Amino acid sequence: MKFQLLIDELHRSEDELTRALLTMADRHRGDHETFHVARDLAAWSAGHLRLLAPAGKEFGLDLTPSDEPVPLTGEWLGHREPSVLLLADFRYLYRLAAGVSADWELLAQAAQGARRADLLSLAERCHPETLRQLRWANARLKDSATQALVS
Repeated sequence: MKFQLLIDELHRSEDELTRALLTMADRHRGDHETFHVARDLAAWSAGHLRLLAPAGKEFGLDLTPSDEPVPLTGEWLGHREPSVLLLADFRYLYRLAAGVSADWELLAQAAQGARRADLLSLAERCHPETLRQLRWANARLKDSATQALVS
């Protein structure tokens, strides 16, 4: 089994998602929902990182989260307007969350195949929260798209 690779990649992607959510919250501090929900969702990913650490240790990995901010889009389609930047940031966040979701799914599949109840339980605990992060980003994309792209 390649659990070491799966756990290492999952940690990297969860870490990036955590930092992107925090960066997005800070960047869009004036948007009440974005600021507060992004910070709450970042706490979920930070919790996932704490839960992954012991699993990584079992496979010889030192899974320390990064404290580097994630550079968000900066510009998209040549625009720096707040509504377009918000849309671009939700697009980026959606893609990150989709990747994390896929990583949890892969870990669950491998754990099930190898009969690793501990790793399957971890995936079953964390993956639903990642799916909620994904759905939130998708809903905000839909809410933001018309105004940002038509106005």
